[in-house]
Amino acid sequence: MNLTEKIKWHIKWQIEKAKDNVVYAIETFEENLLVNTGIGLLEDLLIGAGGTVFNNTNSHIGVGDSTTAAAASQTDLQAATNKLRKAMEATFPSRAAQTLSFKSVFGTSDANFAWEEFGIFNAAAAGTMLNRKVENKGTKASGETWTITVTVTIS
Repeated sequence: MNLTEKIKWHIKWQIEKAKDNVVYAIETFEENLLVNTGIGLLEDLLIGAGGTVFNNTNSHIGVGDSTTAAAASQTDLQAATNKLRKAMEATFPSRAAQTLSFKSVFGTSDANFAWEEFGIFNAAAAGTMLNRKVENKGTKASGETWTITVTVTIS
């Protein structure tokens, strides 16, 4: 008898785009690639082998302008210079039932470049990248505030 158990990882990204405190677009997209170092850290944290947790102090959402395809071996966003990680908003990340939520706000002078790649990290620099998503979401301009909310449901 061949038994296979599967864990379902469903991720939803949402970007709320605002100018002059008025939301002009909300874009959602799904999927991502869990990267090897992120999977390893999750496993280490699960068995108490140590590692930096994804809490409010450590967690960051990163954006960059690279269109390089996502690969499991990547450890950071692929942009050479146009990339930025932002810390979590108060009370994030959070968990409700089997869903984790992460939220970062990129203010009017933050990350004003093409948004092509995304990831969740456990540090402002270096640290561990959990996942990576490549998808064109437009170019953020000075004077705009873009808020990213990421939900991860595990079942």
